[in-house]
Amino acid sequence: MAGPVKDREAFQRLNFLYQDPKNQALARFYCHTERTIAKRLVLRRDPSVKRTLCRGCSSLLIPGLTCTQRQRRCRGQRWTVQTCLTCQRSQRFLNDPDHLLWGDRPEAQLGSQADPKSPQPLPNTAHPILAHLCEEKVQHESSSHQ
Repeated sequence: MAGPVKDREAFQRLNFLYQDPKNQALARFYCHTERTIAKRLVLRRDPSVKRTLCRGCSSLLIPGLTCTQRQRRCRGQRWTVQTCLTCQRSQRFLNDPDHLLWGDRPEAQLGSQADPKSPQPLPNTAHPILAHLCEEKVQHESSSHQ
């Protein structure tokens, strides 16, 4: 059972505004209002919702009706390219079945993280190149002292 949700009324309002009305101008107005409310209240929207809204004109992107969807290959990777028919803005998304969004990864979940009250040392892997250089420096110093 889910716990209490912060700004439950705001999420319910966003859900209502995301619904698919028949009038495209009304849908664009609702989606623009939904995006404005989410920004003002600093609410994170689900990636599946963000991918169905045009970032240029706030249209609801419905393949075949308000946008076109094409599959493209570039450097061995597959991409899905969505082009809004209202403003011609395009978005592309990686089309990899093994790709996981950050929110879906186990390390992103709060339950799998360590107890925040007990501080643990962080590994020195903030940047792989810097970590590699630090290892080389330590090895160089230890070999010069022998």
